[in-house]
Amino acid sequence: MSRPHRLDPSEYVGIRQYFLTICTHQRNCEFGDADTIALVWAQFLRVSVAAQFAILAYCFMPDHLHAIVTGQSENADFRGFVRRAKQRSGFAFAQVAGRRLWQESYFERLVRSDERVAELIKYIIENPVRAGLVERLTEYPHWGSQIYSREELLEFVARECRV
Repeated sequence: MSRPHRLDPSEYVGIRQYFLTICTHQRNCEFGDADTIALVWAQFLRVSVAAQFAILAYCFMPDHLHAIVTGQSENADFRGFVRRAKQRSGFAFAQVAGRRLWQESYFERLVRSDERVAELIKYIIENPVRAGLVERLTEYPHWGSQIYSREELLEFVARECRV
């Protein structure tokens, strides 16, 4: 497996915003139940606070996680955040399930200043609809935000994505 392209090291630290995708080991459908998602989400929340990151939006799909994360200080280290979040959530999962959770690497990109964050959030939360898991995004329970309610995300997307 080839490794994903990485950013310049200077772009991983500071008040920056990233679009993150992490796939499960061998693309196993590990996120099929709420208990597993709650276990993993709790570890991501714990690490995000310690690493000075905010998770603006996320969606757990059956075999991957999408998130938009934002560094909250000049010292916020994105690579450290992802490494610790994968490590802690993977360990907690292995304690319960007895197997590996995450693939070796992950995919990220910087959110450009000219991008509309609402469009990225819309992409993330509509992923279950596009995948045919549900007909309406409100039917899918495994998306949200660390800092906003689902209703606030939906209002933001509706307001900002008008053409």
